[in-house]
Amino acid sequence: MTQSANTQIGIGICGGGYMGKAHSVAMAAVGPVFNTRLRPRLEMICASSPESAAGYRDAFGFNRATEDWRVLVADPAVEAVVIATPQAHHRAIAEAAIALGKPVFCEKPLGASLEDSASMVATAEAAGVVNMVGFNYIRTPASQYARQLLAEGAIGEVTWFRGEHTEDFLADPDTPATWRTSGAANGTLGDLAPHMINAALALMGPIAEVMGMAETVHRDRPGGVVDNDDHAQVMCRFENGVMGQMYFSRVATGRKMGYAYEITGTKGAIRFDQEDQNALWLYLREGPEATQGFRKILTGPAHPDYEPFCQGPGHGTGYQDQILIEAKDFLTAIDRGTSIWPSFRDGHEVNRVVAAIRASDAARTWVPLAAL
Repeated sequence: MTQSANTQIGIGICGGGYMGKAHSVAMAAVGPVFNTRLRPRLEMICASSPESAAGYRDAFGFNRATEDWRVLVADPAVEAVVIATPQAHHRAIAEAAIALGKPVFCEKPLGASLEDSASMVATAEAAGVVNMVGFNYIRTPASQYARQLLAEGAIGEVTWFRGEHTEDFLADPDTPATWRTSGAANGTLGDLAPHMINAALALMGPIAEVMGMAETVHRDRPGGVVDNDDHAQVMCRFENGVMGQMYFSRVATGRKMGYAYEITGTKGAIRFDQEDQNALWLYLREGPEATQGFRKILTGPAHPDYEPFCQGPGHGTGYQDQILIEAKDFLTAIDRGTSIWPSFRDGHEVNRVVAAIRASDAARTWVPLAAL
């Protein structure tokens, strides 16, 4: 968006931790990076105590701080709300903001349960309020380009999809139990799986049915018993008829950011791995057989949302830049007065797939999404 007249918009962020910082930094930088018409004003931040809220206010540059999200949502100077709290609080904060007509950006997953996300979708759509859910990894220039290639039919008719989101932050059984090891919403299916499921839906379209399994690898840890899943696998059939499979793990030794996918088509194939997020591997079945093979495409100004960061091809973007792209998209949606992808409804669809995987694991059978 390159418009001359800039207008300030007061931003309130609920949560000041890992994602709260990321969104605060993004909102502070998005205006000059993308030359947005709406320019965020860091109005208020909320955290769990007055002391931590004040600390985040000073560290991130907000005007004010509070330990009560209700104060933030109700404040007239807060014109849009970003939710970066644990998912148990997502529904209450979002629905309170929507009731006041304020646009809402909510981190994934959209609510702590399928009931939560369904209610959030219904509330937002009934009110006609701009809403967005946070899936940052699919916004890399490389993955956006992959979506373009698929839309253009560059690799022909797609025949297969494989995706994973694998990390190893709990691979060591001696790592102490934390909040992540308690409660279904905090297990791998609630934490890592939504990102790759979102990617599958974005790249391949809706999922028709799933066959899933989940298990806990390390049930006992120092300080507590683990009551949620460490890893899960799923076979799926997309509505377009394509077969797929996905794997999610927080105990995948050696993997640090294994958000990766492979897509096979009749005329070519695509590979991507987030650990090398500035490259896309493309195979096109053309030319002499002796020269056919995957080629590495380094992202640059010719790819979506890259040039605002850097004019040099191959120089690369990073994690924080994904959050900046999200901030740009959210401001664009507010400016246009209509939600853009991924909306709350898109976040709810991810939750439906997770619920279907859980149901399949319990019943040891295929589960159609239409049943949910």
